Amino acid sequence: MRIFVGARRVDAVPPDDRSLAYGDGLFETMRVHRGDIPWWDAHWARLADGAARLGLALPDAPQARAESQALLAGGDDGVLKLLVTRGSGGRGYAPPDAPTPTWLLSRHPSPAAAPGGLHLHWCETRLAEQPLLAGLKHCNRLEQVLARREAVAAGADEGLMRDIAGDVVSATSANLFVLQGGTWHTPPVDRCGVAGVCRAHLLAALQAREARLAPDDVERADAVFLCNAVRGILAVVGVGARAFAPHPAVDDARRILARLHPAFPTETP
Repeated sequence: MRIFVGARRVDAVPPDDRSLAYGDGLFETMRVHRGDIPWWDAHWARLADGAARLGLALPDAPQARAESQALLAGGDDGVLKLLVTRGSGGRGYAPPDAPTPTWLLSRHPSPAAAPGGLHLHWCETRLAEQPLLAGLKHCNRLEQVLARREAVAAGADEGLMRDIAGDVVSATSANLFVLQGGTWHTPPVDRCGVAGVCRAHLLAALQAREARLAPDDVERADAVFLCNAVRGILAVVGVGARAFAPHPAVDDARRILARLHPAFPTETP
């Protein structure tokens, strides 16, 4: 791991960093392929959009890219995480006038494949609606922590989350796509949820539509998959009591995604 305050590399996150007390920051998790980050520009664009919305300063973009490449030297596959916080500040919610951002880079192994597809659990933990934070990958993920505990306790591979109104939003760490009448649909993230980088690529590539989805819409779908920028497309074989047979449209989507990012496989493992 490498830690920086502004342009200066340091040994540890300052104890008064606002991310520790308030989750005051953003992060990106990026799939690495042969020592490179194919979607770096898309991740940085989302980070910059989130920083503008929250009023956070970002590190110098060329330095962040160079430090990332240095950390990945060796050409291996894996995952790079970039976390940016508002920086240090005193007690209280009001941020300092001109804080210096803290940022961290960490390298992780590639995730294990999910042979046979995922079984999903309907989580009771709901996502609160807050349009000012909707779409952002901010550092407060307690709703997802609670929901993932539910899914693990239920013996599921992942959990599906709804908003307060009962509409389906996403899995705990992935976006959701469902096939209905030959068209892929994905829930909007205008009230809550994360606007995933992989989701954005697939919205365009699959000519998918954003639509409010009830749990029944998911369970009656012809096919379902999850996606994120680390694992690509993950086929779903069960949601609650509903089982899904393998569907050629999911493998078609995986082949399309493989043309957009070389680290992702072309067929369901």
